[in-house]
Amino acid sequence: MASTFAGVTAVGSLANKVTDRNISASSNKLSSFTSISSSSLGRRQNLAFRRAPQTSQIKAAAKELYFNKDGSAIKKLQIGVNKLADLVGVTLGPKGRNVVLESKYGAPKIVNDGVTVAKEVDLVDPVENIGAKLVRQAAAKTNDLAGDGTTTSVVLAQGLITEGVKVVAAGANPVLITRGIEKTTKALVAELKAMSKEVEDSELADVAAVSAGNNYEVGNMIAEAMSKVGRKGVVTLEEGKSAENSLYVVEGMQFDRGYISPYFVTDSEKMVAEYENCKLLLVDKKITSARDLISVLEDAIKNGYPILIIAEDIEQEALATLVVNKLRGSLKIAALKAPGFGERKSQYLDDIAILTGGTVIRDEVGLTLDKADSSVLGHAAKVVLGKDYTTIVSDGSSQAAVEKRVAQIKNLIEVAEQDYEKEKLNERIAKLAGGVAVIQAAVEEGIVVGGGCTLLRLASKVDAIKETLANDEEKVGADIVKRALSYPLKLIAKNAGVNGSVVSEKVLATDDARFGYNAATDTFEDLMSAGIIDPTK
Repeated sequence: MASTFAGVTAVGSLANKVTDRNISASSNKLSSFTSISSSSLGRRQNLAFRRAPQTSQIKAAAKELYFNKDGSAIKKLQIGVNKLADLVGVTLGPKGRNVVLESKYGAPKIVNDGVTVAKEVDLVDPVENIGAKLVRQAAAKTNDLAGDGTTTSVVLAQGLITEGVKVVAAGANPVLITRGIEKTTKALVAELKAMSKEVEDSELADVAAVSAGNNYEVGNMIAEAMSKVGRKGVVTLEEGKSAENSLYVVEGMQFDRGYISPYFVTDSEKMVAEYENCKLLLVDKKITSARDLISVLEDAIKNGYPILIIAEDIEQEALATLVVNKLRGSLKIAALKAPGFGERKSQYLDDIAILTGGTVIRDEVGLTLDKADSSVLGHAAKVVLGKDYTTIVSDGSSQAAVEKRVAQIKNLIEVAEQDYEKEKLNERIAKLAGGVAVIQAAVEEGIVVGGGCTLLRLASKVDAIKETLANDEEKVGADIVKRALSYPLKLIAKNAGVNGSVVSEKVLATDDARFGYNAATDTFEDLMSAGIIDPTK
């Protein structure tokens, strides 16, 4: 929440120049032409039409320098901040507008999500664009930490910058002001946690609906998902092929890889291969010969258990041997390619091994396929293979190892920098844990009254915080925070066609923390009972 108000400088760069070495090389080539051409008349005539080599000059574009001597740099920064914040701000609240985004590929997108809109803003003026990037960074950080509240964070950032620029222009010290802002926000976070209450199961749908643009169909679906998988479960989202939203709860691990050959099917009506109490052979390389599988397959035939082979690939000769034995009835077997590619494929195989209690066969650890026996096999209560998917249901014997693995992956998520990498790690948790999660922010830290009313009431706590600050300029920073906290509610009211200042005064006229303005119905009421709630985080 804290922002630093300072001028922006850029580093200039000089164009590359042609070096003396290049010039001398060109001169040497030219002189060599002269010496060769003097050797014969015929060659001299040919060379007379040749041009001497041209030296090229590459120029790097110089960067402009902006100094804040007359306040122009900060003004341009603020213009960029306002352009982005005004665009994102129109989506705030239940009566916020949608934004149409041009898409490079396909049809335009209609969205009302703050962080999505912010990512699309790219301004022509370089200094204005830096201002837009500052606010975009606040939205992205909020999205990473809490998964929601991006529009509110943009509006708050705009408020802090707008109010801060005013006092800096009047001659205040920006460093001391920033220090006051940071101390005030830290104290307000503690106050916010004190105002928070633990979320009840019945309130999960309200939290999810607000995050989904007041879509209670989606909110109820998310709440149902969490009730099925638990509050620490993991929820995954996929683009559906129909117009309706649907919820699927998968038991065990599921991934998008089906059987290699349809000859492995055990139910011809459903076109699936299904086995109970199945053993799993996990191979982190290509299987080229069926001879390497003899020891494992003979044990499966002898003891009569079904076996599922998951490998990088299976060549035709080895696959044909497996299919023939399956069709003859001597083997209960199925095979598929391991999910993922490269390093991610190896990680998925390790996840499956932990889920089933097996060992991955890979040459790097000195374990070869021809030396493998039944001791390396994993065990699943049930496996189901379709054309495009596979489900593995654990027997529960390795639950402690699974929980340890999930904890390891969560640690990787914390240090991952790319959103794509975080998404893939969350997918791995979802597959291991066998479930789904989305409103973790509310579950982790509770809920507060929404609609911008909690932020407005926090402003009344600032005066007491000011008494703990060291000097007057730090107190000015606290006042900046106090004024900025009213921005979200005023904008929600404005988007609903109501005067924000009037709404703020009416909300503060009562000490009831649950009382506030419901922009959806244009009424003042108990917002907690009305389901207007936000995650504390």
